[in-house]
Amino acid sequence: METDSAVFNAALQSLAGAQLRTELTLQEIPAPVKLAQRAIAFAADVSDDHLGEHADAGTGRFVLLHDDKPHEQWGSNFRIVAFAKSPLETLIGADDMISDVAWTWLIEALGNRGAKYINSAGTTTRIISNGYGMLSNQTDHAELEMRVSWSPEGDFAAHLEAWQDLICMMSGYPLLPPQVSPLRRKK
Repeated sequence: METDSAVFNAALQSLAGAQLRTELTLQEIPAPVKLAQRAIAFAADVSDDHLGEHADAGTGRFVLLHDDKPHEQWGSNFRIVAFAKSPLETLIGADDMISDVAWTWLIEALGNRGAKYINSAGTTTRIISNGYGMLSNQTDHAELEMRVSWSPEGDFAAHLEAWQDLICMMSGYPLLPPQVSPLRRKK
């Protein structure tokens, strides 16, 4: 029988095999220490090479939590807690349906990568900003934020890949079939 630390180490090995989206810069960051006995965390940002005209782009955080004893709410020893944020066109941000669309993007990304899960939960927040006073020359702008969690089953790499896909979709990039890389134009 594997020890709980061996189970977590196997999950880390799986994560190490994840394919990385070329649109993103991914790095390991310090994991929260009070949420579970073991954790690993990553940050991703749309890379400077893909920003184009936009000074602001998608970003996110991904945390894999593990405890020796299953949590009732998790239904598992593992839990993924993720965050994704991206700017939107103001008209899209004003549309009430974008929250439902964003949740669908998450479910599609998980399904596309074959990432099995249970007990999903999340919130989607639309933010529309208007400038006033000294900021009145600032154009209106919108952002979409998702805070989600789910209990992963099976291949942990698929979950990290799906989260990357979510950030990319929120930033205007397509959901790619597994094993397909986007075409790049030479500069």
